[in-house]
Amino acid sequence: MRTTCNVCFHMCELLPGQTGFCNGRQNIDGKIIPLNYSKITALALDPIEKKPLRNFHPGSLILSVGSYGCNLRCPFCQNFEISMASKADIETQEITPEELCNLALMKRESGNIGVAYTYNEPLIGYEFVRDTAKLVKEAGMVNVLVTNGTASPQVLSEISPYIDAMNIDLKGFTDDFYKKVKGDLETVKRFITEAHQSAHIEVTTLVIPGMNDSEEEIGALAKWLASLDADIPLHLSRFFPRYQMLDNEATEIAKIYRLAGIARRYLKYVYMGNC
Repeated sequence: MRTTCNVCFHMCELLPGQTGFCNGRQNIDGKIIPLNYSKITALALDPIEKKPLRNFHPGSLILSVGSYGCNLRCPFCQNFEISMASKADIETQEITPEELCNLALMKRESGNIGVAYTYNEPLIGYEFVRDTAKLVKEAGMVNVLVTNGTASPQVLSEISPYIDAMNIDLKGFTDDFYKKVKGDLETVKRFITEAHQSAHIEVTTLVIPGMNDSEEEIGALAKWLASLDADIPLHLSRFFPRYQMLDNEATEIAKIYRLAGIARRYLKYVYMGNC
């Protein structure tokens, strides 16, 4: 009997024992189970600006945690070693929500303000994010989510009471671009719109030569963000050859500056990354 996973727009219909497109969820005895719950592949105390968040507790450090798996297939992925991995591909460390919260508390003396769920796509295992974030919030610390914004409204409603800030990838602003990464633009736009109601949000676009770098596209993207709130920060990040796009050229710095100027016609805060 097939069971539908309703975590994201893919709505994978899985037979018992079958794993979803994201590599992180599986049908076990008719129930969709997060295989990567408490399975950690990366843990580091990062500057908050690395998330990137520039207008949320600037100068702070945050304990950043990642697992494995993703529900997109970006050929330019910066963390493909873990985001494209399945359970069998990668070594993990077991850590419970209670243990992660306690570790975050211990790191307070080093300047830590909370926990960031990042590196892979954290919402394919949203249950771990929800359970940990609740404890972190109760402990008086903050929660940060770094996501591609393709989760369902139901998932967002479960985590939003505990998330203080998000950086959301808006990878491009055309349906054609999102088809290339196996995504859905309207899903991300809806996620950004709803997330803005409950948390501080900042948006990141990785500018890739010949793919999403036209002045018209960045202008339309910035104009749409401004229609929600002109104070939403936009990060335009420079692309470097990575993963399946090693033969592509890095984005010219002058191009990032030019596109940032266009975005500033609509938005108050536009930041340039990797420059």
